[in-house]
Amino acid sequence: MRTTVAPIGRDLGWMLRVFGGLVLVSILVPLVWGEYYAIPGLVVSGVIPVTIGWVLSTVFADAAPPDKLHGMMIAAIGWLAIAAFGSLPFLTTAWIVTLAPAGLETPPPESVDALTSPLNALFESMSGFTGTGLTMITDEGSLPRTLQWWRSIIEWVGGVGVIVLTTAILARPGSGSLTVYEGEARSQKIHPSIVSTVRTIWWIFLLFTSIAILSLWLAGMPPWQAINHGMTGISTGGFSVIDGSIGAYDSVVIEVVLLPIMIAGGIAFPIHYLVLQGDLRGLYTDVQTRWLAAVLLLGSAALWLSVSTAYDSVTDALRYGVFQFVSAVTAAGFQTATDPTPLSLGDWPTSALLTLVFAMVVGAAAGSTAGGIKLIRLIMLVKGIRFRVSYVFYPDSTVHRFRIDDRVLDEEDGPREFGEAAIIALLWFVFLAVSVFVLLATLPSGAYPLEQILFEIASAQGNVGLSTGITGPHSLPTAGKVAFILNMWIGRLEIIPILVTLRALFWRGGIYE
Repeated sequence: MRTTVAPIGRDLGWMLRVFGGLVLVSILVPLVWGEYYAIPGLVVSGVIPVTIGWVLSTVFADAAPPDKLHGMMIAAIGWLAIAAFGSLPFLTTAWIVTLAPAGLETPPPESVDALTSPLNALFESMSGFTGTGLTMITDEGSLPRTLQWWRSIIEWVGGVGVIVLTTAILARPGSGSLTVYEGEARSQKIHPSIVSTVRTIWWIFLLFTSIAILSLWLAGMPPWQAINHGMTGISTGGFSVIDGSIGAYDSVVIEVVLLPIMIAGGIAFPIHYLVLQGDLRGLYTDVQTRWLAAVLLLGSAALWLSVSTAYDSVTDALRYGVFQFVSAVTAAGFQTATDPTPLSLGDWPTSALLTLVFAMVVGAAAGSTAGGIKLIRLIMLVKGIRFRVSYVFYPDSTVHRFRIDDRVLDEEDGPREFGEAAIIALLWFVFLAVSVFVLLATLPSGAYPLEQILFEIASAQGNVGLSTGITGPHSLPTAGKVAFILNMWIGRLEIIPILVTLRALFWRGGIYE
């Protein structure tokens, strides 16, 4: 048993230590903004995971490198644990504000009322770390700066990955780091060394974040809002620090600036690396980038046509249609079709909502910060089906080759990778369907049409964050919140690591004996 548990315990310990350090560093925010009441909660929220992490990493310090099973279990358990501990800053700050004695300078209790519920706090944390952006907050602008920052930083870190951050800090060479890296639903490498790969990813991410913040500030956002939206934009998270998301600005300039930021978040990091090295060929030779461009152009045009009759002008339909589609495909979750804009997302035609569902299900490139099934799997399914159909038209003696981008797959690798893509897609739709039944059973009868329910679930599982209004502290029932938490967790890790973990835990627990 120790052989199985030790690698998991050690790596979970280090993840918690890194996470706790992130909480403690965030104490700088209440110090700068004078929100001193939030400091005790952050201290407690940071010390607890650091202590638990130190115990685990010390007790299991001599553990062997993790194998593939360990890697998947570390990813699945680690992301759930980080989301749970990530709820502590929300809970502690909300409780302090609510219970504060008279005379202590705190914001109005109603600004954090939703976060006094542990389930709502866990929902907010899971939504942040998975880069989803659905929220339990009714007015983000009224939150303390400390919690606005915490929502942004967890989305920013979660966009690249907690494990990627831990690997970059530990700089532990060898196959163990690669195994855990792949357990977080990542496979593409920039360098042969996994440590060099994750450090390069973070340098690219920091560069793009800085560019995003500067661009938004120049576009007219106040500095604090530019910092937070720049972080959640490039990480394709979608949390905002003002009520009404990007639609509250009603600024074409800000929306135009955000479009390339969101698209950059949907392109794989290896392609960004090539471009920064001066090699622009990756933008048109990489199959995922080509398909992303095609999906964005065709999907935006289709959505524009779908909403053209709902808006008073063609330009309004183009403006809101293109922004929403780009936000859906890249899983950014920023929304401009909100009240009091001409038409909120909940009032869009059914055809438009289903077009966005398609975008959220497919997602952008693997190796990016986006969610969904990922374009590479859609490409694999489309080309695999075409390959299998054309297979029957060739003589038996023909040597068949299945080409994906610059790779040529033989008769063994081709069906295997096609099968993996098909399994992920099937499981994705199975969990989507289960959640639809949960919401149909728990929401008030007739409160929301089926297309809006499907839309909201696809947004949660695709880690997108667009909403028709179903998600909220009061509008979403408890069973729906639990289902969405699972949807976000499943969507971020692409299902298989979670199923593997559950199977391993059941086996060890004797269920199959």
